Amino acid sequence: MHDRRAATAVEYGFILALIVLAMMASLGSVANQTTGMWGNVSNKVQTATGS
Repeated sequence: MHDRRAATAVEYGFILALIVLAMMASLGSVANQTTGMWGNVSNKVQTATGS
C-alpha cells in the first residue's frame, strides 16, 4: 500500500516539474517578444519627436 502512494507522489512531482518547466519556457518567450515590442515603440517615438 505504501509503495503505491510513494509512486503516485513521485509521478505527481514529475508532472508538476514538467508544468513548471513549460511555464518558464513560455514566459521567457513572452518576455523576449515584449522587450522587442517596447524597443520598437521607443525607436518610433524617438523618430517622431526628433530626439
